[in-house]
Amino acid sequence: MFEYMTFLNPAVLIGLLAAAIPVIIHLLNLRKLKKIEFSTLAFLKELQKNKIRKIKIKQWLLLVLRVLIVLLIVFAFARPALRGLSIAGTTSAAKTTAVLIIDDSFSMSVLSQRGSYFNQAKDFAKQIIEQLKEGDEAALIFMSDENQQPKLTNNFNSLIEELNQKEISFTKPDLNKVITLAAQLVNRSNNFNREIYLFTDFQKNIFPSEEIKSDLSELLNENIKLYSFSLSDKTVFNLGVDELKVNNQIFEKDKPITFLVSVSNYSQQNVQNGVLSLFLNGKRAAQKSFDADAGKSVVVDVDALSDATGFIDVAAEIETDDIEQDNRRFNSVFIPDKIPTLIISDESASSRFLKLALQTVGNDKIKFDEKNSNQLAALQLKNYDVIFLCSDNVFQNIEKLNQFVKDGGSLVVIPSVNADLNKLNSNLQKLNLPLASGYAGKMNDKSLSVQFDKIEFNHPIFLNLFRKDDKKNIESPLINYFIKYSTQGKGSSIITLTEGSSFLSEYKLGKGKIFFFNTAFDAGWSNFALKTIFAPLVVKMVFYLSQKENLQNNLIAGETISIDLNKINSAQIKVVRPDSSADFINIDLVNQKFVEYTNTDLAGFYKIFSGNELIDNIAVNNEKSESNPVYADEKDFEKYLEQLNFKGNLIVVDKNKNPLETINQARFGSELWRAFLLIAIILAVIEMTIARNVKKDLEGINN
Repeated sequence: MFEYMTFLNPAVLIGLLAAAIPVIIHLLNLRKLKKIEFSTLAFLKELQKNKIRKIKIKQWLLLVLRVLIVLLIVFAFARPALRGLSIAGTTSAAKTTAVLIIDDSFSMSVLSQRGSYFNQAKDFAKQIIEQLKEGDEAALIFMSDENQQPKLTNNFNSLIEELNQKEISFTKPDLNKVITLAAQLVNRSNNFNREIYLFTDFQKNIFPSEEIKSDLSELLNENIKLYSFSLSDKTVFNLGVDELKVNNQIFEKDKPITFLVSVSNYSQQNVQNGVLSLFLNGKRAAQKSFDADAGKSVVVDVDALSDATGFIDVAAEIETDDIEQDNRRFNSVFIPDKIPTLIISDESASSRFLKLALQTVGNDKIKFDEKNSNQLAALQLKNYDVIFLCSDNVFQNIEKLNQFVKDGGSLVVIPSVNADLNKLNSNLQKLNLPLASGYAGKMNDKSLSVQFDKIEFNHPIFLNLFRKDDKKNIESPLINYFIKYSTQGKGSSIITLTEGSSFLSEYKLGKGKIFFFNTAFDAGWSNFALKTIFAPLVVKMVFYLSQKENLQNNLIAGETISIDLNKINSAQIKVVRPDSSADFINIDLVNQKFVEYTNTDLAGFYKIFSGNELIDNIAVNNEKSESNPVYADEKDFEKYLEQLNFKGNLIVVDKNKNPLETINQARFGSELWRAFLLIAIILAVIEMTIARNVKKDLEGINN
């Protein structure tokens, strides 16, 4: 059955007026037969009447045939087409616009008896492209490609080549976005057949999580056909590494690093004695077994040592299953080699114990420079990770220190031996820190002193400094002169004195940190610098403060990497992608502080180079919702289309049958012009035969 006939070239229908020509000619050529009287053959009169009657019937038949021939020729040129009916040999002529949506998310990598879902999608798409004809046009849209700008083309070889080269993406698919994009494309076409093809496993995560507010009824109107191919056909066994966290906040060479790895069992069967491997810079550094019940997650803690410094690639990996892409997860840590440190001091008494403490680990771990406050203006602070400020005379350059911290540097503020409270408070105010309320005690007078009261032993600077049993037995220094100081809710107090003041406090400013001591590192103030805890604590503090908080290590494929240009000295940076390909970006160091990099469709490590120097290492991971093999059914998809106010025709294609037959049966535009022309030719032959016969009959009567 078909709904109706339409014409692809309706302007030609004006030619139907030509059907009147045979009628006019017939009327003009009507002739009366001569009467011939036979004197002796009266019976021939009846015979003559019979012949004339037959001739008139044939003449009317000729008139009908000639009118039909004209009508059929005009109809043929008007290109009649049937909607909703496929007739063999007639479908190829109607011009088609086909937009093919391919789900390239990594859940499509599941292997079935026909191959991976993704390869099946590409094969079906190739079949459809290969049967397109001259005058047709097509476009490819990939569901996970955030930056695509597809265009309709009649270069079908280029589309097939694009399909051949396309690989699985780690970016989260967006069904709503690609359906809208496809609808916009087909509506730009003037072709009769406007078709959208959707190849996907219909994993539920492709549907929008929020209520759809789009009304696509104008784009997805009655002239659109949407063919859906559901490619999932098996129960999937899959475990995924959902998270890889670093439990440490201080990283040192040859010191243990603890990683917390979350593994989820998305299958319907329990897993026992699964194996998790941890790799550092591509080498297996640890291995641990785990059990995971069906539908549950488990956290596996793994310790590993790194024998290298700098940026370390960290990867957690489990054994193979139906979906390979989520069996690895990535992170990156930075283990400093030589930590560049700056001491700003105007008098040796304010910094001598500090320098002695830093020298205990040798110049191979902490490399420090000492400058006075007058030299601060000329210094490139971005060349340092940690700055110790042991001077009050920095008011003119305090904004420079403030920006250093905001950009990710760390600052330790220590009162000078002869601290000026007014200058100190002025500096604290510029750094957005609480102000000191005054002095307590007397310098060089130990008759009245205070000690440590509360210590936050869970803070990273105390990690591995003491045996667990000894933590509560630290010998407190005697502090006889100090600044009355409180965090006032702006920061956290790491060490508190019995008097109530904060001895050591920590603050966050921008991307960096600030530590504040309320006591100078001088024997006239306290004996803190003479205690065994002093040097290890200062060194640990430097390692802690040198660590950069890298929020970008939780990036998901497709998200933007923000590249900080603070430590860039060249006019171009290079981004090496996980597949070893490279992108080069020209930058303007005068006007730019950040560069946004968006080509992050792969999971793995994105290494940022300035010249030959590696300045950052960003770990990008897959969207974990792709790991859960829960699939939508036909009703779910129909409900989604209802929300879009879809007005077109949905055709569900069974991949186990011949898809092209299904498409041809449903396709618009079975053109009938060949049939009309063939019938016209047949009628013309009949007309000529009858016309000759009539001519002979007329000659016989006239004779």
